[in-house]
Amino acid sequence: MSWPWLGGATVIWLSSAAVSIGPLGLAVAVLAVVGCALSRHFWIAVFVLAATATATLAAEPLRPMPGGEISFDGVVSSAVVDGPYGRWVFVETGYGPALIDLPDGIVVDRGDEVRIRGVTKGEPDTARGVEHRGVVKASEVEHLAAPTGLAWAGNAIRERVIAGLEPMDDGRALLAGFLIGDISQLDEVDVEAMRLAGLSHFTAVSGSNVALFLGLLFLVTAPLSMGPRRRAVIGLAGLPVYAAATGFEPSVLRASVMAGLVLGGRLIGLALEAWQVLALAVGALVIIEPKIGSSIGFQLSVVATAGVLLGARWPVKGGGVARALAVTIGAQAAVAPLLLIYFGRLPLMSPVVNLVAAPLVTAATLLASVGVAGVPGLVEIASWFADLVLGLANSAAGWPQLGPSGFALAAAAGVAYWLQSEWRGVVAVGAAVLFVVVIAGASRELEVGSVVVLDVGQGDAILVVAGVDRYVLIDGGPDPVRLFDRLRRYGVRQLDLVVVSHVHADHLAGLTGLVGRVPIGMVWAAAEPHSTPGSEEFFRLLEESNIPVVVPETGQVEQFGGLTLRVLGPERRYASANDQSVVIAVEGSVRSILLAGDIEKVAQADLRGIVANVLKVPHHGATTSDPEWLASVGADLAVISVGPNDFGHPAQWVIDLLEASGTSVVRTDQDGDVVVLLSKESVD
Repeated sequence: MSWPWLGGATVIWLSSAAVSIGPLGLAVAVLAVVGCALSRHFWIAVFVLAATATATLAAEPLRPMPGGEISFDGVVSSAVVDGPYGRWVFVETGYGPALIDLPDGIVVDRGDEVRIRGVTKGEPDTARGVEHRGVVKASEVEHLAAPTGLAWAGNAIRERVIAGLEPMDDGRALLAGFLIGDISQLDEVDVEAMRLAGLSHFTAVSGSNVALFLGLLFLVTAPLSMGPRRRAVIGLAGLPVYAAATGFEPSVLRASVMAGLVLGGRLIGLALEAWQVLALAVGALVIIEPKIGSSIGFQLSVVATAGVLLGARWPVKGGGVARALAVTIGAQAAVAPLLLIYFGRLPLMSPVVNLVAAPLVTAATLLASVGVAGVPGLVEIASWFADLVLGLANSAAGWPQLGPSGFALAAAAGVAYWLQSEWRGVVAVGAAVLFVVVIAGASRELEVGSVVVLDVGQGDAILVVAGVDRYVLIDGGPDPVRLFDRLRRYGVRQLDLVVVSHVHADHLAGLTGLVGRVPIGMVWAAAEPHSTPGSEEFFRLLEESNIPVVVPETGQVEQFGGLTLRVLGPERRYASANDQSVVIAVEGSVRSILLAGDIEKVAQADLRGIVANVLKVPHHGATTSDPEWLASVGADLAVISVGPNDFGHPAQWVIDLLEASGTSVVRTDQDGDVVVLLSKESVD
């Protein structure tokens, strides 16, 4: 290998990205070049990992878009996503990527040039792993130009793939991710489960997908692709089209450029080693687009590839399974620092989960590729494999996650096990103890007879622990992913009863993710005469899953374990959906809590004389409550379930009134989950 040549490539890479990497990155570059001269593959791996991690830490933070009314031109860079918060899409703008909340009826496609007019707070954030400069509530979307050239060809391929996967369900939506990296139709809960299980990289199209594409391309173009030089020419022509079909995602660009370098080398008779290809590909991409160095997807793709190369050459004993495990561990160890930086945790069992999932994903991708090309029956088989992957992901999502300290201990145990053969027994026992400790701390145990007002953002979700593995859930908040995260935290695997207080999305949207994933015994709802698109979808899912829906009667009393649930409202049908809320008192041996939904003054006037030790304040502490009613409950503790919002919740006078009447006030946005013990005189 020509080390000066490789060293020069790495210097080009780092110097061209100096703006985002900074002085510390340049110092790493110098050390890396020296390391390349002194040692072989090990130092190159250290260089790739260290340089990319340094770029991450020193990268300039996201700058917000200007707030208020805004107008700008941009290019649509993703598929439209129909989520719990409406229809949205990413648009590349002069400010950087922006998330556009689309008006009803607007249709856009990837590559469209558009003019956006709307309002934004300009707050940077991340959605589905993609950073953006702010969310724009669009009032007008004007088409300026349709995609042409590569973008048009990419759209045509993507539409052909999506059409070949119809009718779309969960498994087929995941197949779209395997084939073209499009997870726009994959449920948010499944997206999060894939991430928590350490499997999300399978939907980030990369090297294996590019290799599969080239193989199919060579098969379709035979006999034109007979011979290495002809295949190289056809492959070089096809790679840009495939990159366009996947939306020019950073991981695809990295894999495509690496494949292009290999094919180009064949044309001129130059054999390149994998490390050379990686260094040249990254260097070329950073020169062409320096901002790509700060992309999360790009960084993860680069370090994962380096980890795969290192794991593939690591000396291991055993057959193919041992080698596959080494490769998986290499990739996971490489991305671990970045995952901790960006997400704060990483799945402990990810290497094992990946080892099981990899052949399933390979089979699903291969069968789906041939299926969408003209053999529809194979798509059904591929969907079955994809469903297995989703099942694995949803199961593994609840497994232990490591934070920085846990990862450091696990890494130290691994190094000690490898370096000191005489200590391996001790290390193995220590690792087992660590594993047990992590598992024990992975979920928080709740005492029977407790009620937890969950921190789910701007909405309500209340978990009632009626007995061992007996749970009642009142409302689900606005976000299925966040609700799932809270339920996993407490080890909730089934629900005896789900109560829908009323039809508004901040109470009901999160529940849609439970159907088909968490066994539900029964649902209580008294929504009529009100409905929303979200409630119609939720009740349709319940009907398809044969989950009974019962209208609770006012005055109805049900015993769940040691707790009593007493239905207090609604007294009648109300013009306001908030007043139509199901109101429940949960009574224990010592205390009681009044769960008042979002009732306002009209319904409160019908519910006089109710007394409880704890009050879940109606409507997130809004001004819609009757001050006399709030004080008349006589609660010693008031819980306000609230998150960031533009509605002014909670109103300051509500807090002042409650505190003046001797009530302590806690808020989920400030205090997190609020645990109330109804069988003991204590509150967490």
